[in-house]
Parts: sequence; structure tokens; C-alpha cells
Amino acid sequence: MAIKTFSPMRYTTLLAAVCILIAGNADATPRSRMFEVARGVQIHFLEDGNPSRQPTLVFIPGWRCTASIWSHQLQAFSREQRVIAIDPRSQGNSTKTDEGDTPEQRARDYRLLLTSLHLEPVILVGWSQGVQDVAAYVDQYGTNGVKAVVLVDSTISGGASNIPVTLQFDIRQLQLLAVFADSPREYTEGMIRAIISKPLSEAALNDLVSGALETPTATAEAMLVADLFGKDRTSAIGKFRVPTLVIASARSEELAEQRELASKLPQGRIKVVDQSAHAVFIDQPDRFEAILRDFVNRVS
Repeated sequence: MAIKTFSPMRYTTLLAAVCILIAGNADATPRSRMFEVARGVQIHFLEDGNPSRQPTLVFIPGWRCTASIWSHQLQAFSREQRVIAIDPRSQGNSTKTDEGDTPEQRARDYRLLLTSLHLEPVILVGWSQGVQDVAAYVDQYGTNGVKAVVLVDSTISGGASNIPVTLQFDIRQLQLLAVFADSPREYTEGMIRAIISKPLSEAALNDLVSGALETPTATAEAMLVADLFGKDRTSAIGKFRVPTLVIASARSEELAEQRELASKLPQGRIKVVDQSAHAVFIDQPDRFEAILRDFVNRVS
């Protein structure tokens, strides 16, 4: 029987190839996937990283925004754990529907996706409208399979009954809806510039605007009304029986309300990010990710 001799050169070459492969995969584009939640309704999501001892990080975007808005966070955390970012129904590449465009139905979509694909335990990270979605999720399903929750720069809506308390804010939102109906693109460009304070290239701005315009205007209006003036979701606050972190912009008009929310959550705490607008994870990605990573490590 021939005896194979050890070749240092061959070993070195193989090791180098493996290292290049690993390095390349670390910066690879997230996998784009579709999942059917009902007949004719598919939810699109981006997935990166691999299962590990760490919980799956689940990023849920705001009103009309797409999963790709979390690109920096997908790359930052994919080296450590599985991460996904979801296009909620009627947003991004998910199916556009004429009904079910509410936080309550979106929560049911997420539940089916997370359990069917065995992604639990998870850490839910909801931003803006995504905060309403997470509240609706916890209200319906509790925190079974949820390791922790992160609520980014929004309070939990008190619904129509809360209008007397938030009257001026609500009037402004309804006035802006009329502007949106007349000029969707112009409105959306203004919205993106308002929620992101860091300078954006024209290409980046166009990508964000084009993604938001994937949601039909009438559907987007219905979504916003359901978010702000639909169900009172504050009843879910006591059901957040896992560590819950509120990450708020120092410029937020709802900063006081977010502090109050954190104080009411059973295991709540708050971190405030300076020099950022509403999209704190875009304006201050390094700071946001440091806060999130510390929180993930603590709860894991």
C-alpha cells in the first residue's frame, strides 16, 4: 500500500483557500427567501448567519420600509448568530393585499413564519410601525419562544381612545396623509429625509424611496390608520415578561412617552441615542449595534 507523504505546501494552500472562503461568506449578500402565510400571500425576508447558541435576531421595519433598511445590522450580527429581516405584508417584495394590513394580522404572519421555520428562540426588534407589530405579537401569543424584545423609537399605540391625549400629533398625521395621497413620491422623499439625519447619496435615497413606494398608496394609508387609530395595544405591556429594551432617539417627540413605557414594562430599560433622527440604526449604526450587542449578550 502506498504511503502518502504530508505536504506543507499543499496544507498551506488548502488552509488559505478555506480562510478566503470563510472571509467571503462573512460579507456575502443575505439570502432572499419567500414564505407562504396564506393562500396567495407570501412574506419575503432576508436571512444571514447560521443557527448558534444565540437567539435568532428578527428585525421588523417601519411603515412602508423594506427589510433591506436593516442591511448594516444583518451584516454586523450575522457572524455571531442567525439574523432575519422581514418585509411585512404589502411592503417590499411581500405580497400586496387588500385586507389584513394591520399589526394584528402582521403578527400572525410572523408567528407562522417563526414557528414553521423553527427560528425560535428569537429576539424581536421592531422599529416605528414595527413596535406596533411586536406589541400585537406579544398581545396575542405572549412571550413563548421569545427570549427578549427591542422597541426602537416608538411607543405602543393607545388607539382611537387615546386621541384626546395625542390630539396635535394626530391632527398633523392626518394632514400629512392628504399630502401623501396627492403626491406619494414627493411625500416619501420628504419623509426619508426627515427620519434620517445623516447625508444620503442620491442612489441611497432613491433606493429607500423606491422601496417605500412598493406599497400601494391606499394600502399605506389604511396601514397607518390601523397603526395609530386601531386597537389599543397598551394592554399588551404587562405581557412583556422578558427583558425588553427601548432604544430612543434623543430628538424623538415621544421621548418622554418612551421613558414612561420603559418604566411600565415588567423588565424594561431604555437607552437614548444622541445625534440621530427616527432611524437611529442608520444615523448611528455603531452606537445602535453596540447597545444591541450588549443587550443580546446579557439576555443570552
